[in-house]
Amino acid sequence: MHASGKSRTTSSYDWSASTLGDPAAWPQPLRIAADLMFNTPLPMLLAWGEQPVVFCNEAYGELAGPAFARVPGGSVPAMLPPPFATAAEAYAGARRGAPACVPGAPLNFGSEQAHFDLYFTPVSGGGVLCALAAAQAPSQAAQDPGTLNILVVEDNLDSQYLVCEMLKAFGYEADGVAHPDDALAHLSASHYHVLFTDVSLPGMSGVDLARLALERYPHLKLIFASGYGDMLLRHLDFPYQSLQKPYELDQLQDALGKVGSALRAGG
Repeated sequence: MHASGKSRTTSSYDWSASTLGDPAAWPQPLRIAADLMFNTPLPMLLAWGEQPVVFCNEAYGELAGPAFARVPGGSVPAMLPPPFATAAEAYAGARRGAPACVPGAPLNFGSEQAHFDLYFTPVSGGGVLCALAAAQAPSQAAQDPGTLNILVVEDNLDSQYLVCEMLKAFGYEADGVAHPDDALAHLSASHYHVLFTDVSLPGMSGVDLARLALERYPHLKLIFASGYGDMLLRHLDFPYQSLQKPYELDQLQDALGKVGSALRAGG
């Protein structure tokens, strides 16, 4: 199976033979983390529970080949997959609640060895999400722009936590808040490059929050997330980017890449 060009979630797969059972009965943090993993083009693994149950997205299945033939999986492994075994200390730390990055980890899949940056994100309730990104050559890393500082405004706390942790794993600075009042307080206390806000928020819409934030901090770049597409954003008189929920992580990275390019160009 190939994930290219298709949106994947837990409901895309048959879990009847899995030890995890019906996704409708999964804890919400597990369901959100799994949906994020399946809908991300980067190779990813998710470990859940003490034993643990380990499953992967299709990108990881294609990378691992016969060594991890079941996609999406969902079984207790005889031995830990290479990313967990190679970075055992970081994996153990993530199980205790500490996110970690292991740059340039050498991983063997069959007879092939390659180097990957490994990003470990704790999942509330007893899980660890691991993302693999091809390790950058030193010359590429030297050309990276300064780190973007992002304020995420999302009133779903599980989604807010996962988005912030994944942004940090990919090298950004990110803080998360659930209420527009808290967002304004953060904006006054720290320098942010990007306001990434849901359109539907308690007390004030994300659009009104953005307009007020721009009046005070005109340098801010705006990215909206909305379940209604651009329907509520059509008549805005300031520049923005928008992502329709559910969005893929690479779409968010593309939007942030445009922000980085604009900042480098002085835009």
